Amino acid sequence: MSAKPLIPAQKMLRHSVRGQVLDALRAALVDGDLVPGEIYSGPGLGERFGVSATPVREAMQQLALEGAVECLPNRGFRVLTRTPRALAELAEVRALLEVPVMLRLARTVPAEAWAALRPAAAATTDAAAAGDLAGYADADRAFHREVLALGGNQQLVQVAEELHRRAQWPLPGAPRVRRADLIADAAEHSALLEALIAGDLPVVEPLVREHFAAAGP
Repeated sequence: MSAKPLIPAQKMLRHSVRGQVLDALRAALVDGDLVPGEIYSGPGLGERFGVSATPVREAMQQLALEGAVECLPNRGFRVLTRTPRALAELAEVRALLEVPVMLRLARTVPAEAWAALRPAAAATTDAAAAGDLAGYADADRAFHREVLALGGNQQLVQVAEELHRRAQWPLPGAPRVRRADLIADAAEHSALLEALIAGDLPVVEPLVREHFAAAGP
């Protein structure tokens, strides 16, 4: 007698669709396709993505928890508008969390562990070269996540990634991030990583601080 599946196939499929819609909505936020202040309906977005309104509403509810949108009963979801000050505060908190950790890891993590992060740095370079803003946002978070994971504090990794994700949402009316800016940011990852591999602490510290200073507006 075969064992009963722990999760029904239909539920797994719905979860998969919800995850795909959530990824698409997150990418649309970064790209500026979901405009701050605008209201979007579940059925309207469902038609856009070729799915029913249910996974869209579920994905939007997750975005509400992340602080990207607010739920408007019987109307849909409004993309929240942020200010330059809010973005500066996010940059400051990220620096307070990540800079000390990176500097500590620079003194304790062996070169081979840093070298294993080269593919993550290369992914940011590839996305930047392609001018893929949403792809770069994902690769950028992944690189920072892998760096912080070397410290073994999963709570820190999760909190830092959530702050990082919020910092990637553009300000209202802001010009689209230029490909050249993405390439410059990716180059900072590569330069920092090579300095970490070499154990060159006098170079690592200013690179880390400059990278997070550049994250502000």
